[in-house]
Amino acid sequence: MNLEEFVEIWKREELQPFIGWDFSYLEGRMLEDQPPWSYLARAAELMRQSSAVLDMGTGGGERLLELWEYWPDKVVVTEDYPPNFKLAKERLEPLGVEVESVALTRDGLLPFADDEFDLVLNRHSSLKCTEVARILAPQGMFLTQQIHGLWAQDLLAEFDAKPQWPDATPSYYVPRLERAGLAIEKLEEWKGNLVFNDVGAVVYYLRSVPWLVPGFSVDTHLDILLRLQGQVERRNELVFEARKYLIEARKALCEIDRD
Repeated sequence: MNLEEFVEIWKREELQPFIGWDFSYLEGRMLEDQPPWSYLARAAELMRQSSAVLDMGTGGGERLLELWEYWPDKVVVTEDYPPNFKLAKERLEPLGVEVESVALTRDGLLPFADDEFDLVLNRHSSLKCTEVARILAPQGMFLTQQIHGLWAQDLLAEFDAKPQWPDATPSYYVPRLERAGLAIEKLEEWKGNLVFNDVGAVVYYLRSVPWLVPGFSVDTHLDILLRLQGQVERRNELVFEARKYLIEARKALCEIDRD
């Protein structure tokens, strides 16, 4: 293909919609190694022992719906991205789930009562450790799977971008959770590969996750996309580093640090 044909294809990818947290559009084109643990399996086990669960940053409720048969009587979720919030309400409220619009940050407060949940789930969303501890009931469990702050830093480097939250690592969260009164029961870290089979898949991915390369577009980064196309033609794929970690913690019976 010539340059104009590549650009036309990539611009079509740029316009593809992205709804919820669902990359099924890239099935067979973006391949991600999986860590040795199963976040969903562990979440299901903990739900069986719970009466009230909060799912922080539920997206469009995709993962929570996979756990439907294990839901306790009280299920609450948060989401703040407007398209995902709308989707979560449409999907989850008819099933009895309370859907709250809450921006999750390291400093943000949660609109829930002290000791309200005996299980808090967080998959790939920000959190304030003292707030998680505050809303957990004594002996309640917190389970989070996080994208490492250096996720795909080699992909970002191709676009002259840097990780925006490089300190989003266990060394940041673990001591803060412990100071808040949570005992770490499990900590696992993992590295693997994130593989793209074509440059169009990279375009779709970066448009869907816009904080990775701020201001990304086909027009602004065309030279880099062409360089990546050359790599695909030589190697048949583009391989970058994927990193995640899992933390499981239990709230102690003692007072927590509210700072």
